[in-house]
Amino acid sequence: MSWDRPFDQPVPMPRGAAARTLRDAANYIKKMPKSERDKAEWRLVIQMLIDAAEDVAPMLFAKWAILYAVEQSFNPALNDPYWRRRKPMRYR
Repeated sequence: MSWDRPFDQPVPMPRGAAARTLRDAANYIKKMPKSERDKAEWRLVIQMLIDAAEDVAPMLFAKWAILYAVEQSFNPALNDPYWRRRKPMRYR
């Protein structure tokens, strides 16, 4: 298991330095509040990081999971109940 595997490009994190390795991303998640860390998108990130460290899944899956979780957690428009209830526009 190698937590020192680097990402092809650093992954930007919202509050802190960009994650350059799996260990950087794991340390960032460890510092998060438990309520945030227990959300489904962050649990997916944790699983993808473990799989990448064990060389079971590609590093790209871990990177995509992080980017998705950051977008879901820190984008207020996605978390606003109005936008979740809104019906998509229909074009003729």
